[in-house]
Amino acid sequence: MNLAHRYLEKETFTSYEDFAKNLKINVPESFNFAYDIIDEYARLEPERLALVWCDDHGEERYFTFADLKFWSDKTANFLKANGIKKGDKVMLILRRRYEFYFFCFALCKIGAVYIPSTNQLKEKDIVYRNNAAGVKMIVSYNWPEVIDSIEKSMPDSPTLETTVLVGGDCGGWINYDKEITNASDTWIRPTGSEDTSNPDLMLIYFTSGTTSMPKMACHDFTYPLGHIVTAKYWQRVVENGLHLTVAESGWAKFGWGKLYGQWICGAVQFVYDMERFDADKLLKMIEKYKLATFCAPPTIYRFLIQQDLSNYDLSSLVHCSTAGEPLNPQVFYTFEKATGLKILNGFGQSESTVMIANFEWLDIDPGAMGKPNPIYNIDIVDEDGKSVPAGVEGELVVRDVDTNKPVGLFNGYYRNEEATKKVWHDNTYHTGDVVYKDEHGLLWFVGRNDDVIKASGYRISPFEVESALIEHPAVVECAVTGAPDPIRGTVVKATVILGKGYTPSEELKHEIQMYVKSVTAPYKYPRIIEFVDELPKTISGKIKRAQIRKVDNRQE
Repeated sequence: MNLAHRYLEKETFTSYEDFAKNLKINVPESFNFAYDIIDEYARLEPERLALVWCDDHGEERYFTFADLKFWSDKTANFLKANGIKKGDKVMLILRRRYEFYFFCFALCKIGAVYIPSTNQLKEKDIVYRNNAAGVKMIVSYNWPEVIDSIEKSMPDSPTLETTVLVGGDCGGWINYDKEITNASDTWIRPTGSEDTSNPDLMLIYFTSGTTSMPKMACHDFTYPLGHIVTAKYWQRVVENGLHLTVAESGWAKFGWGKLYGQWICGAVQFVYDMERFDADKLLKMIEKYKLATFCAPPTIYRFLIQQDLSNYDLSSLVHCSTAGEPLNPQVFYTFEKATGLKILNGFGQSESTVMIANFEWLDIDPGAMGKPNPIYNIDIVDEDGKSVPAGVEGELVVRDVDTNKPVGLFNGYYRNEEATKKVWHDNTYHTGDVVYKDEHGLLWFVGRNDDVIKASGYRISPFEVESALIEHPAVVECAVTGAPDPIRGTVVKATVILGKGYTPSEELKHEIQMYVKSVTAPYKYPRIIEFVDELPKTISGKIKRAQIRKVDNRQE
């Protein structure tokens, strides 16, 4: 038994056409994930397994839905006693700790707004977020560097009133582990104006900030329902099967894969609190706990296939998926050959749920994004906002967002009307991503609007060139950008990190260039190759191509 059937008019489909025509998510007049999913499972099947948690130190915890209700009720009372009320903003810096769920559900019950954040934030990052969102409380695990950054941010964060520490004690901080023992485990749902309603702000995601300071994407209380499609029809979670999405709680991918849709659709969340990524350890966890479904960024799969996968028993896995960046076909085929499993692409943003995916009825083309999630009215448009035919690149947009807003799409950027109007106007949401549709109706990613290279009369996708580059054995990671050229105006440049055993040289540059020419259209090859030790990235790990372009333009 799972609760997805309560929100779907039809659960099973015979084809993508059937799916596209008949999928409908029913949104009740008032929905609150903590009450209507977590507490409802606790009422119906209190001993049903909900969460399996482990870490690198051999610690392991199992939680039923009754456990999650118990701890979230106690945490709601703890938060209320410490001044948190409906509408307050609370930043959670808890990585993959199981306490994240206690606070998340407690804040939902109160109607306060939770802001997931990574433990990689530094003082200036925290100051910016505190002031941008009006953060009232920060909850952090006991990491000395994080505590230091938070404390340094306080003098410049006038809205920040309270700091709560999980897993230890620190002067001036409220000790959650001590105080929670005395908190009541009876929580009475607020009524009237103190209760939550669908349009209320539930969650703020800070976007990656690849081209500007991070914006705050606002999601209301209906957002979790949009992730039914994410979990059931793309990740294909299994009833009572363990699901792992590789993500930490500071990013939207956590909400995509470790929180909402998986529980609505009856899966068990598996959370591995890795301190540092280790492919061997991750594969051993999949084997040990017999995971059923798995989702990770393409970068993780690239590390996994560098292991000898025949040394691990991965037979429990029935489905694998990926998102966050385009999937290189070489990774797809190598993984499939070793495991027999296809990796299914999905695409979306912090502002949305899964928008496009390789759903089960489609013939998979490894590099393709897939086809649209039917709850989004997807179109591809030119610079004038007019639809373009198959084979022509254009911007991916969502139509009818004012007249028929998809469940799961954000409500705008918090305290930033100008940024909201820039992407949301004329009944259309503009994603800023350039794509095209092939003759089979599959969508293909080209790049962000700002990243597409216009050189010698061609529009060149950085991803296509990066896919060719990464196939060369010397290339571990790369970023492709447009660089100024006195004769051609703009040329393709590759910034490359080399693998072990390779030394930068003009001969190696030429070899890589010739290889790219041999596997993709010659006009796309990088005329400039720069070898570096690291690439500029956001805190979330996305390559900052804009920074590379900025440096190159300054040196022109």
